Amino acid sequence: MPGPWDCWLTLRGLKTLAVRMREHEKNAKYLAEFLSRHEKVDKIYYPGLAGTSDHEIDYKQMRGFGGMLSFEIKGGVPAVERFLSGLKIFLLAESLGGVESLVSCPAKMTHASLPEPERLKRGIKDTLLRLSVGIENVEDLKMDLENALLNL
Repeated sequence: MPGPWDCWLTLRGLKTLAVRMREHEKNAKYLAEFLSRHEKVDKIYYPGLAGTSDHEIDYKQMRGFGGMLSFEIKGGVPAVERFLSGLKIFLLAESLGGVESLVSCPAKMTHASLPEPERLKRGIKDTLLRLSVGIENVEDLKMDLENALLNL
């Protein structure tokens, strides 16, 4: 049972949830489009991108595409390490979904306990990164990703 303070914080947060979610999604779509065109990105996973195999179904079934996206970068594990060390705004975290922009590397974090063959069977490559795109200025977020990609 939550206490009164927790309830008050929840109610206060609900008042701005729709606005925060719109910004979260708008930023994620913008960054997904940017990453989908970048030469150092191998593959991107975001249902809001037109031209993906399931986009038509996603568009029919969803009112929005959210603020989470995944992508694979070229260059193997060394590239992943250089990319992560080059980020300044995106923070490395396992728990995603806040108002701040976060990044995780599932193979080394959330799914590290799975044997490699099982991870690969599930599509979790060593070069897969997940972003929880926050509500910061989207141009700042793009610049952060761009600068980190320069390290590759």
